[in-house]
Amino acid sequence: MNLPAVRLHALAVAVAVAIVVAHHVVVHSGRERRRAEGAALLWLAVTTWPIGDLAAGVSLSVATLQRLVIMLGVAPLAIASVPLTLWVRVTRPAPLDAVASRLAHPGVALVVVSLVGTASLMPVVVDAGAHSSIGRTLVLGLTIVAGVELWLPILAPIPGARHLSALARSGFLFAASLTVTSLSFVWIFAHHSLYPALTGQRKFLGISPLADQQVAGFLAKLGAYLPMWAVAFTIFSRADRVGEVESSPLHWADVERHLERADRRAARARRHRVG
Repeated sequence: MNLPAVRLHALAVAVAVAIVVAHHVVVHSGRERRRAEGAALLWLAVTTWPIGDLAAGVSLSVATLQRLVIMLGVAPLAIASVPLTLWVRVTRPAPLDAVASRLAHPGVALVVVSLVGTASLMPVVVDAGAHSSIGRTLVLGLTIVAGVELWLPILAPIPGARHLSALARSGFLFAASLTVTSLSFVWIFAHHSLYPALTGQRKFLGISPLADQQVAGFLAKLGAYLPMWAVAFTIFSRADRVGEVESSPLHWADVERHLERADRRAARARRHRVG
């Protein structure tokens, strides 16, 4: 197995450094800093040489591995590294509160993850990423968006958004695991390679483009099903032990946000009566 020439991925490195530095400046919790560092390390591992180069222009299976690590590793660690107080401040303005609470809805999340995740692996998008750095940045950006949206209903960081019970979160993860792998059947059963921009599979991996595509299909399934179902089972079993399978957690930040929304509605009603 050969490897592509070493390249410097300045933007990917800058993103990782920015995440770590920002957390050491703003966040005081050691646990949240370690989560940010873990997200940054995973990000560097799959967006720089060699995985980043193989994913961008050579192998669909490596690109699938990259997307899975970002969606199932980088995204949840990044969300969990942000303290609740910061989520409260960032989402307090009414427009941001409205958008964030809607994005955290499980139904919206399933639709967004399905559409964005599928779009990031469409042949035209992958081809764009293989031929330009802008296209590659777009693909990674779409993957991050899909990953963050996937975990918003599970981690529930948005104050005042709908909080799912353990049973509902487990069900959501089972359903989401199917949307994440929406193209896998096509890859497995296709009779020819669907990604002409990806070349060099024999040179770098020792397999044909079609075999690489089929490996990507199986990797997408196993790489999504196993970790997501494991998390779903863990959530359910922990809640079952303490008798909270069907209860939804509520925090003071949620109560405050509901009161703020009530105040805004009352203010709008007064302005409407005056007008």
